[in-house]
Parts: sequence; C-alpha cells; structure tokens
Amino acid sequence: MMRLVKRLSIFGLVLLAGLLSGWGRLVSQAANVSNNVGFSVAAKLPKNQLNTKNSFYDLKMKPGQTETLKATIYNSTNRDIRVQMAIHTAWTNSAGTIDYTNVPKSFDTSLQTPMSKISQVQGAKTITVAADSKKVVTTKVKVPESTAHGVILGGWFFKRVDRKVTSSVKNANNIRSAYAYVIGMKYTVGKVPAPNLVLGKVNAGTYNYHRGIIVDLRNPMAVIIPNLKMDTTVTTLSDGKVVKHLKQNDVQMAPNTVFRYPILVGETKLQPGRYHLHMVVKNSAHRWVFDRNFTVTKAAAKQANMAAGDRQNMNVWLLVGLGALGMLLLMLLIWLIIYLVKRRRNADQAEA
Repeated sequence: MMRLVKRLSIFGLVLLAGLLSGWGRLVSQAANVSNNVGFSVAAKLPKNQLNTKNSFYDLKMKPGQTETLKATIYNSTNRDIRVQMAIHTAWTNSAGTIDYTNVPKSFDTSLQTPMSKISQVQGAKTITVAADSKKVVTTKVKVPESTAHGVILGGWFFKRVDRKVTSSVKNANNIRSAYAYVIGMKYTVGKVPAPNLVLGKVNAGTYNYHRGIIVDLRNPMAVIIPNLKMDTTVTTLSDGKVVKHLKQNDVQMAPNTVFRYPILVGETKLQPGRYHLHMVVKNSAHRWVFDRNFTVTKAAAKQANMAAGDRQNMNVWLLVGLGALGMLLLMLLIWLIIYLVKRRRNADQAEA
C-alpha cells in the first residue's frame, strides 16, 4: 500500500506540474493568436487630403472650416455584427509611442483643441452591420475659429461588440479576444510650429508596480516630434554616484502631450534625498539638454517602495496559495484511491 501511495504521490506532482506548464503554454499561445476579426474599415478620403498615398485622414484645414468625413465598415461574416465607434485624441503613452486607442486620465495643459471635441460621430455610436454587407458612417468636423496653427491628431476608433472573436489557436478555442480598428486623423491648420520640449515634474513613483523616478517630458507645441533618442542619468547630488543610467530610442511625441517617462530602479529601494537629473533628447533635426536637481521625500520613497513591494508580496502569496491548493487536491485524490482500494479488499474478503 505504501508503494502505491508513493507512486500516486509522484503521479500527482507530475500532473500538477503538467497543469502549470500547460497553463504557461496556453497563455503564451493566447498572446500570439491569429484571429478571424470578421470586419474591417476603410476611410473615404476627401479632396483636402494632403497625401493620397496615406490610408488615414491627412487633411489640410483652416480655422472655422467644417468637413464631413466618411468611412465604410465591411462585415465579412454570415451574421449581423455590432460595431461601436468613438473619436479619440492622440497622446504619448509611457512606452514612448503615440496612442490612438486608449483614453488617458488627463491631457497636457497645452492641449487647446482635442480631436475628440471637434470631430463628432453622427448618429448612433453603436450600429449594426448586416451579414456579408457594408455600411457607411460619418463624422462631422468643425475647426474652431480660435484654433492655433499646428497639428491636431487623433483616431476614429471602431470596436466589434456583439461578441468576442474566438481565436484560431489549436487546442485553445476557449480563449477569446475583442478586436478593433483605428483610422488615424491628422488635421494640419496653417503653418506647423517649430518643435520644442519642456522638462516637467520629476519625482519618485511607480510604473506597472515597479519603483523608479518618473520624469514628465512635455511637448507643448502642436507638432509631432518623431524618432527621439533619450540618454538619461540620475545621480546623487551629494557625491555624484550614479543611481540609474538609461537609454531609449524611437520615442514618438504626439502634439500637446506629456511623456511620463519611467526610469525604473529594479529591486533597489528608493532612498529619500537630493538627486540630479541629466537628460539629452535628440533626433536628426533637434537636440535638447535638461538638468534638474530634485528631492525624493521620505513619504514619496515610502509610497513607491510599498506600492512595488505589495505587488511582489501578492505574487508570492498567490503562488503559495496555488501550491497549497494543488497539494490539497493531491491529498484528496490519494485518500480517495486508498479508500477505494480498502473497500474493494474488504469486499473480496467478505465474499471469501
């Protein structure tokens, strides 16, 4: 019996390990699925399109001008679908890319003409497109008379909401993902101003539960600033010791936005004190150099360290909980088998 229990224990541990490794493969597959989206969209470009080679709206506009934009939604499925629409204002996310799909908590104070305010979807925001057909939708644009010269940037967002699309990954048909399209919207009003970058707030903080120094790099001008290279060094003010040196390439700045640049310090805890930031930002046409002394207070350091530590502790306890649950299930399985074996043995003895 002990030999049987030992074999069952080994079998249970192998089974548990297989389940955990299988879950990891499933998650990995889910991140690389090839999906059947079931719909597509295309812009109908107006006469004031600056570059007809672009498939997005790249329009020359004037203060006070109105425009009607049209797009076609194509349904390639054999059933009716529902599509939700919205106009988004472009911004610069913490990865250093221009984001057209998400809506930030706030915009930079320099943004006076958001795309979402001057471009309005006409009619219902959620529409039905019949099976194997298409539907034309419209957006009305009105550029205010007071609009300053420069670039207004955003996107026309389309999301299928009638059902989530099933992935085509083999043996993973239970994984579903929602899919969306964005048609870029770029309005150029008058003469585009020269690029300029401004250093904003510098302080301790967290990004995705990782501690670090968060630097606000602002683009207060109505112009896209592309292909930036950043070289940043944070040192202690007292002795010049390097706390963190970080480089980042291919940063794209949307007009009138702030890039909340996370300079993460890994497992090293943030210490309160006085620091110095030296940052060089450049592309092929421009170069900016920023120097700033800043203070990390005890409260800010403690908050950042606790926020990062809480997530780490949560992950540890999650693993402990999963391990305990797996062992409990294994023990119940062993007990059940032992019980069945004893019951069968007693039945055989009774018959004899």
